[in-house]
Amino acid sequence: MRPYESYVYAYPHKTAYRPLAPRPALRELWAGEPQDALSLYLHIPFCEVRCGFCNLFTRIGSPDGLTTAYLDALERQAVAVRAALDEDARFAVAAFGGGTPTYLTARELERLCDLTEQRMGVDLRAVPLSVEASPDTATTDRLEVLADRGTTRLSLGVQSFLDEEARSAVRPQKRAAVEAALGRIRAAGFPVLNIDLIYGIDGQTGASWLRSIDAALAWRPEELYLYPLYVRPLTGLARRSTPQDWDDQRLALYRSGRDHLLAHGYRQVSMRMFRRAGAAAEVTGEYSCQTDGMVGLGCGARSYTAGLHYSFDYAVNATEVRGIIDDYVTTTDFAHAERGWPMDRDEARRRHLLQSLLQADGLELADYRSRFGSTPAEDFPVELARFAERGWLADGPDRLALTAEGLAYSDAVGPALFSPAVRGRMDGHIAR
Repeated sequence: MRPYESYVYAYPHKTAYRPLAPRPALRELWAGEPQDALSLYLHIPFCEVRCGFCNLFTRIGSPDGLTTAYLDALERQAVAVRAALDEDARFAVAAFGGGTPTYLTARELERLCDLTEQRMGVDLRAVPLSVEASPDTATTDRLEVLADRGTTRLSLGVQSFLDEEARSAVRPQKRAAVEAALGRIRAAGFPVLNIDLIYGIDGQTGASWLRSIDAALAWRPEELYLYPLYVRPLTGLARRSTPQDWDDQRLALYRSGRDHLLAHGYRQVSMRMFRRAGAAAEVTGEYSCQTDGMVGLGCGARSYTAGLHYSFDYAVNATEVRGIIDDYVTTTDFAHAERGWPMDRDEARRRHLLQSLLQADGLELADYRSRFGSTPAEDFPVELARFAERGWLADGPDRLALTAEGLAYSDAVGPALFSPAVRGRMDGHIAR
């Protein structure tokens, strides 16, 4: 089993979603759902450049007026979505992602925060708020807005501190600009700084990888994410060939990076995420997909209820993305779900097991039994037996978790738990 099948950050992936007919009303979808601790995600689909490895739903640049039109549509959607929720619905966590949310100007970020608070009823200073940024857009005025509005976690996409590796990943940035941005972020006083790094870049060595990690450690980030590089269809790197032993290279780099961070006082939260000991424990880290109640706003956001995961259309190709964004900004009916995947009991069990196993803490067996009236071994005997044969499972009396080697193979464990129906839909998706 290859170690890098697919990064599973949500199940099922949006490539399994299909148009819903008839389109269900949001008010009906959310009726009866627990709404005392919802999660809110706002998607900003703009970036200043597109990195060679990126397959996110994002547009490069924006013609005059587009960001204003997008925020107008986002506000219309927020009004419709809030009307579909219970009057006493409460949000426990919020995030601005993308794209690059800090592509917006400082004034536009103020408006984004205003509509979040005024239209959705979220007190951003009272809940954890995570925001993604890039070095060039992490300007003082934007950071001041985010800090003033209660941002608790600022995540900076760096990928590599070495200029030659950034060029190799088709990411036009200079280390000096990265260091300057980190200085501004620290000066703004966010409780949690996260730095994203990537391993597996063409020309990267074990020594250069550790130099990049050490450059990040110099800023004592509360969190670090170590991402394996993927070369996906329709991305800038897709035309390049990859070495035959690339899996072995990436696995070796992962292990050296993991061990380096553990030796420097970081705790492993998942294959990708590491948190510095004693760092801002009250701020949530990765969104936990074991539970539902995700409300997504924006044309690239997804929402989760117990019975349906839904979103708008998805694409990677620049022309297709522009078309979807253009459709979004002219939409007036946001009261219905457009595309999605119905979640039955089997899919809910798979999702809970998958998302739990991909965390270092694993799955509480008592919690699983209380939810589903069974055990993972009863529901997934074949899959778990395969993991156990490979030495990937630490099967205790109260908890099911991955071993260190199992965590290293998280991107194989996740896809191995996909249902045949989801896998069939994903295989049938035409990349565009």
